[in-house]
Amino acid sequence: MTRVAYAAPSNSGRSAITSEQGIAEVNGTRLVYEAAGAGPPVVLLHGFTLDRRMWDEQMPAFAERHRVVRYDLRGFGASAPFVPDEPYTHADDLRALMTHLGIGRAAVVGLSMGGWAALEFALTYPESVSALVLVDSALRGYPWSPSGAATIDAIYRLGREGRLDEAKAGWLADPLFACSGRTPAATARLAQIIADYPCGHLLQDDPHFPLEPPARERLHEVAAPTLVVLGAEDVPDMHAIADVLTTGIPGARRAVLPHAGHMANMDAPEAFNRAVLDFLASSDSSRA
Repeated sequence: MTRVAYAAPSNSGRSAITSEQGIAEVNGTRLVYEAAGAGPPVVLLHGFTLDRRMWDEQMPAFAERHRVVRYDLRGFGASAPFVPDEPYTHADDLRALMTHLGIGRAAVVGLSMGGWAALEFALTYPESVSALVLVDSALRGYPWSPSGAATIDAIYRLGREGRLDEAKAGWLADPLFACSGRTPAATARLAQIIADYPCGHLLQDDPHFPLEPPARERLHEVAAPTLVVLGAEDVPDMHAIADVLTTGIPGARRAVLPHAGHMANMDAPEAFNRAVLDFLASSDSSRA
């Protein structure tokens, strides 16, 4: 395990935060993770083609109040690739990682693909979720608009043809990643993360086991206090999904962030951090 020092916010009155980086050999795979801070646990799940680096602005802020964990999901970043024909679920991987880290319950925050993974975790292991934050979330089983489906189909087609650089460039140019509020540094980091994406999902079928019945039909079962976060400038499909989640999950709250698109946590990090941390504090639900 290695340790990395994060600078604490200048007005926090606290010293630098030490982050522990490690590898968990769990559930038949290898997950690379990072943990920092102390307090009620929070786990951060990244989006498709991305990795744990997308949460750079959240780690030091969340670690002021929480034990915060971020990791590369199976098939992404530095974690192990999935193995064709060996079924798995992100929910089972996360439960195994939490056990490895000695975490019984946690608030789970997921963006886009990480949102549907967080939702499916909450439905599969409700006793392990103290709060749920779904950020510009995808929802498996949601019927995408023709324009949204066309983009996904195009990058998969390019991937199957071995034209991976074109697939990544097309994906980065998608309206999902267009936003007025992102800083040049965050834009560069997002481009680097997508450039580093190992492309396993574009080259072969992902054997991730589907949740049955699908999450869209089971929103009423979500027991954890839930916050739905939406970038005001995200694409229409994501607005529609946010509506489905907010109306379908009992007691769900909603926060819309101005000047933010699909990558709300990178586009408007201060507003995002405030909305999520205030929700966790007010719900009093992130205590393990």
